[in-house]
Amino acid sequence: MKIAMGSDHAGLDYKRRIKQHLEAAGHEVKDFGTHSTEPCDYPVFVHPVAEAVARGRFERGIVLGGSGNGEAMVANRVRGVRCALCWDVKSAELSRRHNDANVLSLGQRMISADTALAIVDVWLAMPFEGGRHEKRIRMMDADA
Repeated sequence: MKIAMGSDHAGLDYKRRIKQHLEAAGHEVKDFGTHSTEPCDYPVFVHPVAEAVARGRFERGIVLGGSGNGEAMVANRVRGVRCALCWDVKSAELSRRHNDANVLSLGQRMISADTALAIVDVWLAMPFEGGRHEKRIRMMDADA
């Protein structure tokens, strides 16, 4: 799978770990930055990830920060993006099964590295259920 990634300085460590994990599993990963621990503004790195997913250049996107909240907000401003802030495996599973989330947001200061990797694995593997949920996705897209 082609996956776009981006983070601010507060999500950099997990972004590096997740990227390595994904590449070891055979995924193609593009890192949109940041590449430094110097304080920076997350929209600079998250918006290009969301745009790349919305335009179909990547199948999924993963964005990271300290809490993941701001990153999810930035990503969700891009039409066609359904970014889910996940904090455990169950939230990741439901974001895919019920919401067809195409971008995942994680907070490095909120969860352990092992939890982050488990969330990523479930989120990438889980299919969208469709059915009754398709109507809701269409409703979201109509309002955007």
